[in-house]
Amino acid sequence: MENDINNNFNFRLPSSYYKGENMIAFVSGHHGSGKTWLSIAVAQVLASMKQRVLLFDGSVGLNNIKKQLGIITERDLDKVIYSGDCLNQIIMSYPKGKFDMILSNPTSSGLSTMSLGGLQIFGDDLNIISQDYDRVVLDIDSNQSDAARVLTGMSKFIVMVCNDNVASLTECYQNIAELYHKYPQKRIGIVINQVDNCVKGQRAYAELATACGRFLEEVPPLLGIIRNDTRVRDAIRNQTTVITRYPQSEASLDVIAIAKEILK
Repeated sequence: MENDINNNFNFRLPSSYYKGENMIAFVSGHHGSGKTWLSIAVAQVLASMKQRVLLFDGSVGLNNIKKQLGIITERDLDKVIYSGDCLNQIIMSYPKGKFDMILSNPTSSGLSTMSLGGLQIFGDDLNIISQDYDRVVLDIDSNQSDAARVLTGMSKFIVMVCNDNVASLTECYQNIAELYHKYPQKRIGIVINQVDNCVKGQRAYAELATACGRFLEEVPPLLGIIRNDTRVRDAIRNQTTVITRYPQSEASLDVIAIAKEILK
């Protein structure tokens, strides 16, 4: 794993964007890491811990929160981006999980169409709304767009979701290096997702931690390991959460442990 970061170091946000004390950004280096279902599950667990939670869908593409939960509604970010609605007008409740949501449209480019100035105004609105919640969980797009950088830059705590293959670990290391360069005061934690067992998860984290320690002199802590669990895919196919459908599954127990670490 090499220190080969090669772009985007000049993208910085104004100091007013170092807010988001209660915002938790879930990011990864690539699609398919399991980031979206994990952000949904963590939001539900935090809500079960008496936290008032808002889940924000900042992803672009087909595999987003609306699709995974089987929600059919036109109250999504397109109403804000294209119709001029206020952000608080599209907040929806998800009674099964006992949290609120702001959804994107899986067939729209959404936030990726907004200018940087528009995104900064959007970020101010989201910061205002976040004051009504204990935790705001952000599912951030993996494409390193301006929207992804603005939302990540707003968040106090960043959860980097990795798999245990070389490509995923390399991409996550690159993202961590860029984040530490731009936002040295941010808290970053690592989740190793979709591994056969905890030993493999620990090995993957050790490889990532070694690279971070050698080249960055910063080693983000391990928040937890999530074991491969076919019940996650079954819950997604049935458009519900693994916490609701299989609360005692390995994946659910792993997510609960991670949520507790986040609250620390």
